[in-house]
Amino acid sequence: MSPATGSVRVASVQFAAQATATGDAFFDRIATYVRSAGDYGADFVCFPEHFTLQLLSAAPTMVPADEAIHRLTEYTPRLKERLSALAKEHSVNIVGGSHATVLENGEAHNITYVALRDGTLHARHKLHPTPDEKAVWNIQGGESAEPVETDRGQVGVMICYDSEFPELGRHLTDAGAKLFFVPYCTDTRHGHLRVRYCCHARTVENQCYVVTSGLVGTVPNVANIDINFAQSAVLTPSDHPFARDGIAAEATENAETMIIADLDMNRLDLARERGSVRNLNDRRPELYRVEWSRR
Repeated sequence: MSPATGSVRVASVQFAAQATATGDAFFDRIATYVRSAGDYGADFVCFPEHFTLQLLSAAPTMVPADEAIHRLTEYTPRLKERLSALAKEHSVNIVGGSHATVLENGEAHNITYVALRDGTLHARHKLHPTPDEKAVWNIQGGESAEPVETDRGQVGVMICYDSEFPELGRHLTDAGAKLFFVPYCTDTRHGHLRVRYCCHARTVENQCYVVTSGLVGTVPNVANIDINFAQSAVLTPSDHPFARDGIAAEATENAETMIIADLDMNRLDLARERGSVRNLNDRRPELYRVEWSRR
């Protein structure tokens, strides 16, 4: 598939975690934002990491953390069906936040389902579960780090902590991605800034765009995700053709909202060829190539 040229319109939903009485109410909220993104002519709309955990708030008592992912797995088929149908109905590529689910082999994974405009669905697994995800939910890392081919070129997905590993962003860039989506979920400003600073670093070193989508709000009836902090943004490289601060759009912190930005993909090519700095062209991999082996 050829790389994207011209303008790509992206939307990021800073979605609020809140008490949710029924699955229908949750999916109706998703549909509202997808419809709005479609009305605004967005090519992509992105939701936050772990935004489906609020489905557990419908239980009469708090679901124990060690049972949460198994209970959440009951919603997996419906989530996949709804994302696929909404993407096709509203002609928007949906980066479906992330959803923790138990696979057929019994492992729990944190997965982003990417629904394309034609209804096809792609799964991208979080590669680097946080220590908390491992300890509380026994979430395991995925085994594939490839971009997703879309009608607007290849896009990379880095789920929260994944964005803090520069090797992954460089791998996706070398594979052809110029636009990255980072669904994230952080409980404090410290965590949010780790994601923000690292995503901005990825835009500089890979001369790419990064869209972050964070979870906000409080859900007192859901174990291990009771508070959230986010300020979602659309980030650009730091150079003359782009936004002054490298921020094309930014949400108000901790408020549910959707931000939209138009991204000129041709500017990335110009920056790579004639920018003030040319990180991709000026690499010297013969001196510092990263090699590793699984132990």
